[in-house]
Amino acid sequence: MQKNKQKTLSLFLIPLLALLFLPWDYATAQVEGTKTRHIRIGELQNHYTAYGSERAWNNNFYEGLQWPAWYPYQDNAVIERFWFGVRDFVDANGHNWGTYAIHSTAGYVDNSLFPVKHEQIARFEPPSVIVDGINVTAHHLQQIDGYDPDQLPDRIITNVVNTSMGLTVTRRILAFSQQYHDNYHILEYTFENTGKTGYTDEVRLQQTLNDLYVSFRARYSCGREGTWSIGHSQTWGAHTWMTKRGEDYPEHAGQPITEDNPIVDWLRAGFGWAGQNRNNSWDNIGGPFRTGDGRLRSVQHVGQGVLHVDKSGADKSDDPYQPFLLGWHSGDSYPSIGDMSPGSESQMELLYEMIAGEPYGAGGNYRMDEAYMHQHLDPGASVGVGGGAAVWLSFGPFTLEFGESITIVIAEAVDGLSREMAEQIGRRWKQAFDDPSDTGPFTLPDGSTTNDKDEFKNEWVYTGKDSIMQTFGRAYRSYNKGYNIPQPPMPPPVYDITSGGDRIMHQWAPSASEGEPGFAGYRIYRGVGRRDTTYQKIAEVGPGVTSFDDTDARRGVSYYYYITAYNDGSNNTSGETNPMGGLESGRFYTRTTEPAFLQREAGRSLDDIRVVPNPYNIRARHLQYPGEPDKIMFLNVPGQCTIRIYTERGDLIETIEHTDGSGDATWQSITSSRQIVVSGVYIAHFTVTEDQHDSATGELLYRAGDTAFRKFVVIR
Repeated sequence: MQKNKQKTLSLFLIPLLALLFLPWDYATAQVEGTKTRHIRIGELQNHYTAYGSERAWNNNFYEGLQWPAWYPYQDNAVIERFWFGVRDFVDANGHNWGTYAIHSTAGYVDNSLFPVKHEQIARFEPPSVIVDGINVTAHHLQQIDGYDPDQLPDRIITNVVNTSMGLTVTRRILAFSQQYHDNYHILEYTFENTGKTGYTDEVRLQQTLNDLYVSFRARYSCGREGTWSIGHSQTWGAHTWMTKRGEDYPEHAGQPITEDNPIVDWLRAGFGWAGQNRNNSWDNIGGPFRTGDGRLRSVQHVGQGVLHVDKSGADKSDDPYQPFLLGWHSGDSYPSIGDMSPGSESQMELLYEMIAGEPYGAGGNYRMDEAYMHQHLDPGASVGVGGGAAVWLSFGPFTLEFGESITIVIAEAVDGLSREMAEQIGRRWKQAFDDPSDTGPFTLPDGSTTNDKDEFKNEWVYTGKDSIMQTFGRAYRSYNKGYNIPQPPMPPPVYDITSGGDRIMHQWAPSASEGEPGFAGYRIYRGVGRRDTTYQKIAEVGPGVTSFDDTDARRGVSYYYYITAYNDGSNNTSGETNPMGGLESGRFYTRTTEPAFLQREAGRSLDDIRVVPNPYNIRARHLQYPGEPDKIMFLNVPGQCTIRIYTERGDLIETIEHTDGSGDATWQSITSSRQIVVSGVYIAHFTVTEDQHDSATGELLYRAGDTAFRKFVVIR
């Protein structure tokens, strides 16, 4: 019996030990194709998927490439397509293909795509941000797989995919939080002929890959919020104009870009912005909120700049004549390659022709906007691209011997008018839109004037072309410096905010950079009413200080904060990669997403309860509680009570459990069924839920079960 037990144990242990002694990446190589990692540290934020390209649709809306990420609804991504193909290929089953091509989409995972690595490494552990005991940043830690204090970018996502072609694609996404480099991500693609055709390190092919072409296509919506002004069709980029730069790049390759001349047109780049929807009778460039405050809601210019292309597997110098195709293409036009069986080869031939430069449907190697804008302002109508146009890049042909690789480096960026300028220009345009007799004059970006409100608005929007080219220039300079850009100080590792009765208290742990030369101190910024608003600096303190009390806060108002560490700029004096001067740690590291507010002491009597404002009048909503237009407060309430809100006829519409011990309770005028209340008379009924005593004297202030009510009026 003992021998049988030993035999059974051996049968169990042998395969287990075999797994333990396998190489780590062999035993755990397979990665779920739809696994994502998010970069959330700068003004440009995005998610990246394990299979190697991104589709932005999340079954509700297109998400991704958020810029400026401080505000909601700033998504710019629609879909990025990625193909590569070769000639005269023999697959792992011995089948000889005249043409073999691969489409990088989720549908080909386990067929021709085999993700084996997808991880995000941070340069340092993100700070803990705590608001009234709530850690508001803890949930982001699950997106980080490790830390490397020696890496230069703040984040690096490494994404490795083996393919049925035996070509292993390694994509590295690099992101920075430094204020001059936080609106682009660098994508380094390395295509290596490894012969690995599955999830393991087994080499099944050792052949030369001939006539390899690589092609990318990216369609953008240019501001999700702007689609509400331009029309829903812009959600998928239907009215996006495409242009390009860098036709003369070979003549300038290697020339430095300086702060004296930071915007050059010779960089290789393609980008787009939202154009005119032919269904609108008014000029919608910039997506002005014409039924509201006029703010421009679609100022984004979005695209890709090429930073480097290897000449060959043996020559790693930059090829100034690549990409051989930089233009635009219909975002939805491409040949399907079916299940990639031998019967799919005729479709693969069509795909190969497309990535080798022959448009499949509408497309071209020229500036789409300059060719068509003067004919018709609607891009879709001009070129017959109902689904929207995309930036189109193609590289090749390359010949890769077994073991060789080529690397392509691309910067993806978003830039445009700042939120402040979008508000200023939009308000002025709206003023003239509402008053046809208002003919200005309106000041243009170059200082001249016009009497045309639309020309005024559009010329300011189109400054985004220079902005994004400046961004590509900074990415180009960063790449050429090996990403060795001046670094800001490290943010405080802990930032703790506590709401008090007469102040909001801030405490933080010292930055790890305090001992570095040039470290200057800390700055605290505050937003009023909402987290996605303009912030004002309220404090600047020197090294060694680790606390601050905000005594200017008002009762009933929600406050949001962030803290930065800053230096005197002594490490940023060359101007080689960005403007000279002081640098601050990124604000996204320490932003609060939960409000802090002055907490009123609990009331001492039910007679003290007040409803503010009463009456609530929607016409005064911006004067009552800034940033929170639907807010109603119950003041001087017991510290522990239940508040039930009824209509005048007695229908219960909301219940609030007030348990924080303060004298303030908040209601956003929303019923339990998530409806905004209508005009009328309402009744708030207060029930004390436990006995409450004066903490100093022990006097009984409330008994459990005590009740009171207040009437209040809502006018909408």
